[in-house]
Amino acid sequence: MAATPASPPASPPAAPTPKACAELVGMAIPASSIALPTTGGKVTAATVTAATVTAATGTGAAALPEYCNVLGSISPVDPNAPSINFRLALPTTWNKKVVMFGGGGFDGTLPNVAGNVPAGPADQPAPLGRGYATFASDSGHQANAAGSLDGQFQLNDEAFRNFGGHALKKTRDAAVYLIQARYAAGAPVKSYFAGGSTGGREAVSVAQRWPQDWDGIIAWYPAWNQLSAMLGGHRMSRALAQPGAYPNTPKRALLRQAVLEACDTLDGVADGLVSNQLRCNSTFDPSVATVNGAPLRCANGADTGDTCLSDAQIAALKTINTATSFNFFLASGSAGYPGYNVWGADLGITSNPSPLQPTVTFLNFGTEQPAMPVPAGAPYITKQLDQTIKYGVTRDLQFDSLSLDPENPGPWGARLSELSTMLDVSSDLSAFAARGGKLLLAHGLSDVLVSTRATEQFYQRLQAQLGPNYVDGFARYYEVAGYGHAVSTVFNATWDSLTALEQWAENGTAPKAQVTTDTAGVPGRKRPLCDYPAWPKYKGTGDVNAAESFTCATF
Repeated sequence: MAATPASPPASPPAAPTPKACAELVGMAIPASSIALPTTGGKVTAATVTAATVTAATGTGAAALPEYCNVLGSISPVDPNAPSINFRLALPTTWNKKVVMFGGGGFDGTLPNVAGNVPAGPADQPAPLGRGYATFASDSGHQANAAGSLDGQFQLNDEAFRNFGGHALKKTRDAAVYLIQARYAAGAPVKSYFAGGSTGGREAVSVAQRWPQDWDGIIAWYPAWNQLSAMLGGHRMSRALAQPGAYPNTPKRALLRQAVLEACDTLDGVADGLVSNQLRCNSTFDPSVATVNGAPLRCANGADTGDTCLSDAQIAALKTINTATSFNFFLASGSAGYPGYNVWGADLGITSNPSPLQPTVTFLNFGTEQPAMPVPAGAPYITKQLDQTIKYGVTRDLQFDSLSLDPENPGPWGARLSELSTMLDVSSDLSAFAARGGKLLLAHGLSDVLVSTRATEQFYQRLQAQLGPNYVDGFARYYEVAGYGHAVSTVFNATWDSLTALEQWAENGTAPKAQVTTDTAGVPGRKRPLCDYPAWPKYKGTGDVNAAESFTCATF
């Protein structure tokens, strides 16, 4: 019998070839490439809507390489839900690493993926300038003219879930799919996430929920328990809304001066900064404090003008300094929200000529007392909670948001409990730590939008769960005196956190002797970043603007 001819050897599969930027236009991203949480839905498809080459620009640390600028969208399951829009910057010469940026407030806009990480220094390259592929999304809805204060998306459950975290995973998976297609490469060798405020919540959220995706996290002033933070802020608004309780901007300047007279030198030097905030919080009392030798409290507690604080204003400030207690069940496990460091913070001192001051005032107490309807100049948190209560909680656009008691919400407690499961992140980072992930946390002590005390609680819970020595192997937490929520005219902090993260996650070199530099209060002055709970204490000699003149103290 004749032998059967042997089959010719199979040809090896063709190696993937990189795609030109223009070839990404119209590329579909299959739903199978996007691993959704089981409580989510399925993304049916995503399509790149635009891809253009952007030429190299800038010099030195400001230099950006040639890159492919990609705009894409991820379609919703619910046809009434908005799409997730996202942006990628894909450098022509890629370092095989990625950085994802978080958003802020209610998101709704695309972050600048060619920009720097939060509080990144101007004398060091941004991630794209270092060769990273970078990406970010609008979290699954598109804001109107109100920007980060537009809460209308909360009327749609899928949009709310996307904002709560689902958009993070969807965007990451869609971006990695396009990155692999563009470079004909495998998975990125290192993946980092950087964000502040809501973006800080998003940063710790991805580490907790999808630890396998991330090697390092930078989280500034993280609203990790965001619903709890908003409810704590709502208690602040209700206190400021009481008759006569809202301090105008001259009174805020007076209060800060009184605090500096009492607390500035607690760190060993009069430098305009309250570094020993814990001691200041325990000793300062506006009821008995003095300023320029005169009582801070108005005579008999009645408001007699801008040279003192009335009893109503002092009562509101003391309320803000104390914790909010939730007398109802929150599925996230939160039982309350700590007070805010109002003693020493810039609450919105409009007499300051700094170009940064309008943003500081906008994010803090604003220029108008909380009321219904909410005035345009009301505190940021008042406007934010008005949106959440009307669109996300009651879904009644005529509801008086200031009437909702955040501690005893009555019939709205169940809805708040439900929302907390989406917006409040667990502090369990054991899986992230076990795979070698690294976490850098930082927060300004003068933040009265997201409390530093809440970040302290997050870090303390990590230590209680995993042990301080274990936590020290993967996480650091630093606090910065004088720094507010993302911006400050007192100490506008910068820190090269990305280099610190690279050295730790890639070389095993843990952060040591980290330094933050001021760009606004006293441009160029430096302070050491002390491992919490330590704070910078003046040694008694040396340049007060030099980091080496301070030691990290706990007493």
